[in-house]
Amino acid sequence: MSDRVLITMEDLEAAVRANAAFEGAGFRTTMVSALDDLRSAIRRADPDLILLSGGLREAGLPRALADVASTHAATLGLAEPTDADPGRLGYRLGLSGVLIKPAPAEEVVAAGRRLIERRKLQVRTGILGEHPGIQEVLLKIEQMAPVSSTVLVQGESGTGKELVAKAIHDLSPRRGKPFIAVNCAAIPETLLESELFGHEKGAFTGAAERRLGMFELADGGTIFLDEIGEMPFPTQVKLLRVLEEREFFRVGGTAPIRVDVRVVAATNRSLREAMEAGHVRADLYYRLNVLAIYLPPLRERKSDIPLLVRHFSREFARLHDRPFHGIAAEAMQLLVEAPWPGNVRQLRNLVESMVVLAPEGEIRASDIPREIREAGARNLPVLVPGAGTAQTIQGQELQYIVQSLLDLRLQVEDLRRRLDDVPQRVEVIDVGHRGGGVPGEVFVGRVQTQGNQAAGAPLRDFTPMYDAEPRAGEVVVYEQGMKMADVERAAIAAALASSRGNRRKAAEMLGIGERTLYRKLKEYHLDEGQS
Repeated sequence: MSDRVLITMEDLEAAVRANAAFEGAGFRTTMVSALDDLRSAIRRADPDLILLSGGLREAGLPRALADVASTHAATLGLAEPTDADPGRLGYRLGLSGVLIKPAPAEEVVAAGRRLIERRKLQVRTGILGEHPGIQEVLLKIEQMAPVSSTVLVQGESGTGKELVAKAIHDLSPRRGKPFIAVNCAAIPETLLESELFGHEKGAFTGAAERRLGMFELADGGTIFLDEIGEMPFPTQVKLLRVLEEREFFRVGGTAPIRVDVRVVAATNRSLREAMEAGHVRADLYYRLNVLAIYLPPLRERKSDIPLLVRHFSREFARLHDRPFHGIAAEAMQLLVEAPWPGNVRQLRNLVESMVVLAPEGEIRASDIPREIREAGARNLPVLVPGAGTAQTIQGQELQYIVQSLLDLRLQVEDLRRRLDDVPQRVEVIDVGHRGGGVPGEVFVGRVQTQGNQAAGAPLRDFTPMYDAEPRAGEVVVYEQGMKMADVERAAIAAALASSRGNRRKAAEMLGIGERTLYRKLKEYHLDEGQS
């Protein structure tokens, strides 16, 4: 059955030329006279493509296009040559593509055909969105599918990496052969090699019979290696041989096995960073990174969220045989503002729960789960007092003040940490004597923070001590002829005195472990009378 095209007659001359060209190319066409009739025409014709011959800046166009989101139709607009930025205009309207008039009729037909095929690809693969990042992904899928080169798909968890791998397989000449997905992070390291390459009978304990691996099972087709960065080094070496030589050995086997398998690998973190950190072999990284696709996270393409919500709601309404009455504008805004750390997978699961648990009416803001509502509120931008209505300025000022107080608290905490990190030192304060003027005695004063002393001023804050054991806050005296053990004993005694016998605290003050302190206490006979 031929594809259907709906053409508006805002620009009658362009519409007539396009209508004749599409009919000549085998399309079924319908022409609608005004934007006001567009919505009803969409319901009647159920088009695969809507061609807007003009009027892209008409105020009523966004409303007229409201029903397009509930269909699988692509949209192509013909912009005036005087439009300053037709691409931006098309993106704002949610159009699939824009051409500048006067575009040749053959070019319009070719662009329309591409958009229809791409929209069918979106529906077929589930990779939906009008965001430029998603359109680039779809374009790369079309370009990469016909060849057999290795593909590396990178993107956060939940962005749809396996959908991309399936789309590449389904559009490739291998579509009639197996597609096998393997999560490298979900299989224990000791079993991964056997899972991928199989094993011979008796290769290890429990290997009661020969077992084919995933590569053999995928022969002629495609194997999808998810979380490739979690693969252990020994298995990386064997994978590299498969990629280069198209052959491998089963675990415990001696005969090489040749396979014809296309590899699509995926990772939720930067594989280059993993390579630089030593977690992935450099030769494997360069062998995998032949063709690359990056899937943007959902928070970077918020404009696609309404489209995804409508698509998932229709899908689950049919699946669970539940009526779904739509979602209110304020509820949709909460979904758009949410950060979505789980990306499209998280959004899809939420829509399913809303469809199943929806009340008899449209979804309201109060029906959105609290964690989604609060997350969206936390991600709203901070407003600085400035231009605004008298009604809103007070709330903006309050938000600004609260944010300023939070910033001030962070600055105070940072200053406190910096003061705590100021180095401390112990210096020789004076060389003197113990009352009688005997030279060679060194009095080591209290530990002082450098910041407490004026620049260039000598440290003189000390109290000589003549008792056999130091008291808290006093000094440790070094006399000529003392050994390191004597100084160490005095330091331990001083720490115990300062901590009032708390051995754990004393050990922390001395920078040693408690067991070491206990041993030193017995060695210096300080275990009695100091506790």
